[in-house]
Amino acid sequence: MYSIARHLLFRLPAETSHDMTLKGLNIAKRFHLLNLVTRKVASKSVEVMGLTFPNRVGLAAGLDKNGDYLEALSDLGFGFVEIGTVTPLPQAGNDKPRMFRLPAAQGIINRMGFNNFGVDHLVENVKQARANGFKGVIGINIGKNAATPVEKAMDDYLICLRKSYQHADYITINISSPNTPGLRSLQYGEELNALLSVLKAEQVKLSEEQGRYVPLAVKVAPDLSVEEVEGIAECLVSNGIDALIATNTTLARDAVEGMKYGTEAGGLSGAPVTEKSTQVIAQFAKALEGKMPIIGVGGIFNAADAQAKLDAGASLVQLYSGLIYQGPKLVTECVTALDA
Repeated sequence: MYSIARHLLFRLPAETSHDMTLKGLNIAKRFHLLNLVTRKVASKSVEVMGLTFPNRVGLAAGLDKNGDYLEALSDLGFGFVEIGTVTPLPQAGNDKPRMFRLPAAQGIINRMGFNNFGVDHLVENVKQARANGFKGVIGINIGKNAATPVEKAMDDYLICLRKSYQHADYITINISSPNTPGLRSLQYGEELNALLSVLKAEQVKLSEEQGRYVPLAVKVAPDLSVEEVEGIAECLVSNGIDALIATNTTLARDAVEGMKYGTEAGGLSGAPVTEKSTQVIAQFAKALEGKMPIIGVGGIFNAADAQAKLDAGASLVQLYSGLIYQGPKLVTECVTALDA
C-alpha cells in the first residue's frame, strides 16, 4: 500500500507531499485507520538517560517541527518521537523550494532553515497530547532564530530550554544544522563549552525548581575529523551532558555527484550518509568510553543499518529519510530486529 502511495506522492514537490502525508496521518489517526498501514509488535523496553523507552527505534527531529502530528506519528510504532527543531519566535525558514528528493541515491537534500511556529505553539501541542492521554517519550529539539546573531545564540537556547523543560522527556540542543548561518560553529572549542556550561547550569536550576530531571542531548554533524570528535566528546563529558545524537545531515556531495538536485545547497540525508554516520558514531563511542549514551541516526533503511548503529556504539536509533522511502514497515522491521 505504501509503495503505491509513495509513487503518487513522489510526483509532487517534496515539501508538498511531506505536508500532505502528515495531514493524512492525522486524519487516519482520527478515524482509527492507522492499523491499515502499521503492525503492532511486542517489544522490549530499554533504559537510556534514566528514561524507559518502549523500544529502541525513534523518530528523528525535523519531520514534525511543531508537534502537530505527535500522536499519529507515535502510533506508527516508534518507541519515542523527537519534535522540532523549534525556536523562540516563529519563523518562515528559507525560501522555497527548499527540499529535494534524489531517488537514485535514496537521499534528500533540505535547506528548510528551522521553519516552525515557535516554542509556545509546540508546547501547547505537547500539553494537549498529554491531556489526551499520550504517554509516549517526547524529545524536544531546540535551536536559535535565524535573526539572532551567533554570539547571542545562548539567549535563544535558554528561552527554549526554559519553556520546554516541564513538557519534554529529554531536550536536544541542535548545533549541527547546516541551514542556519553560523550554527555549526557552536560545535567547537570555547563556543561549545560556553554554551553547554550555561545550559547545564540552567538544567540543574530547573531540576531543583520543578523536582524533575530532564536529560540534555547534543546533536552533532557527520562532517567531523577525528580530532574534532575527540574535542567535542571531552566537552560533552566535562559539562555533564546526558547523551549524544549522531548525526545530522552532511554537506558532502560525493555520493550524489552528477545527479539531478545533487548540487542544491542544504543538508544531505538518507542512504548517502549511512556509512559516514555509523563511522562517526564509532569514533564518538571510542572517545566517550561509555560515559554517555549515543542515539544513532543517519541513513537507516533496513534492520541491518539499525543494527550497525548499535554495533558501532549507539543505544537507540532514529529514523527519518528511510521512513520516507520505505514507509511504516521500516519501523516494525527495525523494532523486531533490534529486540532479537
